[in-house]
Amino acid sequence: MAQESERREGLDEQAVLLAAGLADLAVSTVGSALGTVRGLLRRADTAELAAEAGHDLLARGRLVLDRYALPPAHLEILAGHARTRRAADER
Repeated sequence: MAQESERREGLDEQAVLLAAGLADLAVSTVGSALGTVRGLLRRADTAELAAEAGHDLLARGRLVLDRYALPPAHLEILAGHARTRRAADER
């Protein structure tokens, strides 16, 4: 019975230490992120930097979708080319 009690206290202590470690990690990460944001806001080219970040995120999203999405069927691609040619010929 005493061993079970000691083991439970050891697990409780580990859980508390783990929670404290995670909390410390979260606080330091948020602090670091806020410092980075403050530094970015002081820059003169903030709008340019934000636009660039937006373009990067769009490109990243496109890559992710291309990587995990199913490719279009070959006949659908050919049909699209045919529609495009037909529309160009009608002009």
